[in-house]
Amino acid sequence: MIKSVVRRLAVVAVAGALSATGAGSAAHAATAGEPREAACPPAATAVGFSDALDKTTAGTTKVGGLSALAYDRRTGEYVSVEDRSGTDAARLFFFHDPAKPEITRTLALTKQDGTAYDVGNFDGEGVAVLPDGDYLVSSETEPSIMVFDRTGRQRGSLEVPARFRIAPNGEGADNAGLEGLSVSPDGRHVFAAMEGTLSGDKPAIGEAVWRRLLVYRAEHHGGGYALTRQIGYRVDPGNRIAEVAAYGDGRLLVMEAAYDAAMGNSVRLYAVHGVDRASDVSAVRDLSAAPSRAVVRKELVSDLVHCPSLGATSPEPQTNPLMDNYEGLQVDVSDGRHRARLHLISDDNFNALQVTRVLTLTARLP
Repeated sequence: MIKSVVRRLAVVAVAGALSATGAGSAAHAATAGEPREAACPPAATAVGFSDALDKTTAGTTKVGGLSALAYDRRTGEYVSVEDRSGTDAARLFFFHDPAKPEITRTLALTKQDGTAYDVGNFDGEGVAVLPDGDYLVSSETEPSIMVFDRTGRQRGSLEVPARFRIAPNGEGADNAGLEGLSVSPDGRHVFAAMEGTLSGDKPAIGEAVWRRLLVYRAEHHGGGYALTRQIGYRVDPGNRIAEVAAYGDGRLLVMEAAYDAAMGNSVRLYAVHGVDRASDVSAVRDLSAAPSRAVVRKELVSDLVHCPSLGATSPEPQTNPLMDNYEGLQVDVSDGRHRARLHLISDDNFNALQVTRVLTLTARLP
């Protein structure tokens, strides 16, 4: 999640102008589905985008803060989680068509005793749908990975190592916890990624670019998932991990992102394969001092800043106005890895200068 001080100050400065001109209002539901496909180098193609969800409501609930994206095969719906719900109950949002998204329903998330999760105890960042239909949701608050049934009631959780807890209880940084979450297509593995670097993995000099991914394996008895290993990953300087999406046996797509007040948002998609053979770094105390083989290799699929704009506009400065705070990623490989369809969703942080946008790409995935 990006909570830029620059952005918050800018909202105060321009809110009056936005309301006067109508910019940033719900009236600009622009859908670019017409055939204007163009390359997003090196291996992706921009298909279209929709701002139809931006600054809208679902009943009396504001739509916004959408972080993560998954597909629910049981209902044919896409599902996203709201990362900051304020005084409202934390909830999932559902829609059918990424080209013309419209919220079909919401689902409040509650504890096992039936009381609601809210901003005081929940910061949803990742969502996945398990083979049995349960929803898996990660929260940055502790951080935690929770299992919710189809009614939204929590029925369990996955183990998270103690060192991943947010400081001072562990080595995690506030607002940089478990951001990415995905289930492998066969349902046998769950992957969870830290947005930021654990304090124990930071070098004495230089930027902290090392991240850890947790890998869980389905248990044959009991239907749960057991933590089996940690994987080391290195982001590009200045980037964070915004999301991960499993798209095959031992294959992950990692979404790295960054924000600059003058240049706007940037997003890069990297493929990682051989995850099932990657070194287990659970016992490595400091990734910055570990040998290079402790970190998985990655392959650039697309640098989205170089996509065509597709006619998109942005209420804040952007090198490419198609960009925004993309935090959700869903991958469909039903037509094969070399014709994969990718859907991204952006988190507007309920900010007048940001947009809730659904972007669709196609890509050749290794």
